[in-house]
Amino acid sequence: MTSTPEFAAAAVAAPHMLAAQTGQTILAQGGDAIEAMVAMAATIAVVYPHMNGIGGDGFWLIREPGGKVRCLEACGFAGEAATLRRYWDQGHEKTIPARGPLAALTTPGAVSGWAQALELSRALGGRLPVADLLADAIRLARGGAPVSACEARTSPFLFDDLKVAPGFADAFLVDGARPEAGHVRAQARLADTLDHLAHAGLMDFYRGDVGRELAVDLARIGAPVSRADLKRQTARWSAPLSVRLRDATVWNAPPPTQGLASLMILGMFEHLAVERAESFEHIHGLIEATKRAFAVRERECADFAWPAADPARWLAPDALEREAAQIALSRAAPYPAPPSNGDTVWMGAMDPSGLAVSYIQSIYWEWGSGCVSPATGVLMNNRGVAFSLEDSATQALRPGRRPFHTLNPPLAAFDDGRVVAYGAMGGDGQPQFQAQVLSRLRFGAAPDAAVDAPRFLLGRTWGSQSTTLKVEDRFDPSLLRALARAGHEVEETGLAYADLFGHAGVLVRAPNGRIQGAHDPRSDGGALGL
Repeated sequence: MTSTPEFAAAAVAAPHMLAAQTGQTILAQGGDAIEAMVAMAATIAVVYPHMNGIGGDGFWLIREPGGKVRCLEACGFAGEAATLRRYWDQGHEKTIPARGPLAALTTPGAVSGWAQALELSRALGGRLPVADLLADAIRLARGGAPVSACEARTSPFLFDDLKVAPGFADAFLVDGARPEAGHVRAQARLADTLDHLAHAGLMDFYRGDVGRELAVDLARIGAPVSRADLKRQTARWSAPLSVRLRDATVWNAPPPTQGLASLMILGMFEHLAVERAESFEHIHGLIEATKRAFAVRERECADFAWPAADPARWLAPDALEREAAQIALSRAAPYPAPPSNGDTVWMGAMDPSGLAVSYIQSIYWEWGSGCVSPATGVLMNNRGVAFSLEDSATQALRPGRRPFHTLNPPLAAFDDGRVVAYGAMGGDGQPQFQAQVLSRLRFGAAPDAAVDAPRFLLGRTWGSQSTTLKVEDRFDPSLLRALARAGHEVEETGLAYADLFGHAGVLVRAPNGRIQGAHDPRSDGGALGL
């Protein structure tokens, strides 16, 4: 049995309870939703290092009290030394190494997003000092935080490569092995870095002492990101994409994220006119919409500096209707597209003013590149492995270019006055999990039930090339038989709840200002508020 927590005026949701507690504390101190989110982002970077960190990226959707929705893209770009020739000359002709210095090829964007988001907060009346926002993260990094259950049960892909990445073993292993849940880990250098940023300003990460020390460490190990690259890093405001549904408007981030695919799934599913939750038509329709959206994603979701055409054209009603018309309502279409992997955190925050934040932060694969700067304690992402080493590829590696991002933070506003911040981690699963959660909300499920319900995942997972339809074991067996008869290659995992199916969360503000919130039972977090 589940029961959705309800709060009078403000709430947060996070996949780790320590991060949620940080957000609740900031709200109680009079902070707004943006300030709460920056504080949560710092804390979760310390306590959930396998999923995210300040050496990664972040994407924001922010809905102001008046209804304006903004997108903030805090994503890094390939360093000036990240050339095709460099990788070719080192024997890498097709793919970028997933671990080690050559995987640490893009600038970290997350902290630049924190700084930019706080500028908007200040314009809206936010006043808490950065030192207050980072206080919990500094305390937990210096004094130590227990290793989470999620981290302890995560089996890293290419672990042999990960554990020899520069700095990784010293930072995250105990006698060469992964620690058990509950082991208290301190991160003294990361604490020093966060403390310095609290007083020198967040952009010192790029243009000051922290940036200098980080650049020296990256140069020492042969990573392609330079001091000049760090100095050029900045976050960017952009217009969000949106799709109009029968009863709501949903927003998401534009390319280089896969937000377009997330919205296309919802838009196509709308045209299928499914009437009953948990029916064959519900699950089959979402699966088939995912296939068609991912085919478009592979062509369209590249760096915003190299746009092929306006991605919003795929969200026009006639375009969605055409795509939906290609979905057979009784049989599965082939699925040749090769999905990508990823680990991430999604968090949400709402404050009494009506400000709502949907935020996602990631180092891409679990523990990213594995490279840890000894001077700063920063774990570098491996987002650049999304680039191709084929010169003619859509996502070909170029210095200064931003890679494709699985990250995408959604928000929805319903015609009845409800505002919903929701999202999920999980690489290619993100659009699928988002659609499953939102569709269940639209069918009338409470937030906790929508997040708790069994999930499916179409596509490849860590260490496997299988593109089967993977399912948790709480689906009705008759539904699974119907999916198999329609041609879906159903793989029953035998798991009731599994990290494979993402960590999702949701906050729903009612017209009366009260907020219901839930975060995934598959994670270590929850929803808290005032």
